[in-house]
Amino acid sequence: MENKYIHRSHITEAKFRQLVKCFALDLTAVQTAEMTLLNRKTVDRIYSLIRTRIREYTQKTSPFTGELEADESYFGPRRVKGKRGRGAGNKTIVFGLYKREGKVYAEIVPDAAAHTLQRIIRGHADIESAIHTDGWRGYDGLVDLGYEKHFRVNHGRNEFSRGSSHINGIESFLGVCQA
Repeated sequence: MENKYIHRSHITEAKFRQLVKCFALDLTAVQTAEMTLLNRKTVDRIYSLIRTRIREYTQKTSPFTGELEADESYFGPRRVKGKRGRGAGNKTIVFGLYKREGKVYAEIVPDAAAHTLQRIIRGHADIESAIHTDGWRGYDGLVDLGYEKHFRVNHGRNEFSRGSSHINGIESFLGVCQA
């Protein structure tokens, strides 16, 4: 029986669906190979094909247009003794861009500096988009880049939404990722 997902494959469709589930659960190739009784190299090859297809699809649907929300988040231990402030305790910084009622783009970044965040926004957001951010200084200068519709909420003054200006969608996404 021919597999409709992979041309010329000796893997059944049911086994392929099981591989996709394992990929979605973020299992390693070794763990997946043990569970599915397939060779690890076969699992590596299929995982690579899945990643390639995801990359092709995301490049085809980029850049985002419309109402976008941008925010950064820090992943890691809750508290490291003696360390305070942003990124304390060797936390991993993740930047996310969320198209309202649509898709999310997230990327691990080395820092939350303006040039890093603006480079990603410039690469993934259409210039006509309305971008909603918080008051972090890394978003200063978006108007200078040509994004005329840049709206901010100031969390420091207990402002979390002002009309349709909020970043609740991307914060919700990043919060679920941390759980």
